[in-house]
Amino acid sequence: MFWAFFKIGAFTLGGGFAMIPLMKVEMVDKQKWIKEEEFLDIIAVTQSAPGAVAINTSIYIGYKLYGFLGSCIAVLGTILPSFLIILFVALFYDDIKSSIYVKKAFKGIYPGIVVLILASAFNLRKAAFKTPVGVIIAVLSLAALLIFDLHPIIVILASGISGMFLQNRLRDPEERGDK
Repeated sequence: MFWAFFKIGAFTLGGGFAMIPLMKVEMVDKQKWIKEEEFLDIIAVTQSAPGAVAINTSIYIGYKLYGFLGSCIAVLGTILPSFLIILFVALFYDDIKSSIYVKKAFKGIYPGIVVLILASAFNLRKAAFKTPVGVIIAVLSLAALLIFDLHPIIVILASGISGMFLQNRLRDPEERGDK
């Protein structure tokens, strides 16, 4: 498990959201430690919690698989590559900060990061949009973020509350316990 998270941490630039597609491939597709729908739930929960989504996801999955020790191992695997890279960069920062090759490399890396995040969203769409309610909440959430510039925490809370209310209202009356 350490090496799975270490690999993800080592080959992902752009923060936690860029790690999500790699985590999905490793944890859901390759290792089959969790199901795709459960992975989507984990991402939703870890985005709602304070802290970096990659660290929170590592903690959650590690704990689910091997308890407290598993969460420690998963987090160490996730953060160790970044720590080592930052340490290396700090040692040689003055030598590389003005390098034209480094600047050009980052101009190529940024679009790749955006594509990784979009690929993650595309891969998770099946689990997120199972019902018309999911689509409606997604459209309204996007509008709240982009048009009305609402804080993401408000959007997450409103989406969760709306989902609970609307899913309950749209279920069969017998499932709800209505007579």
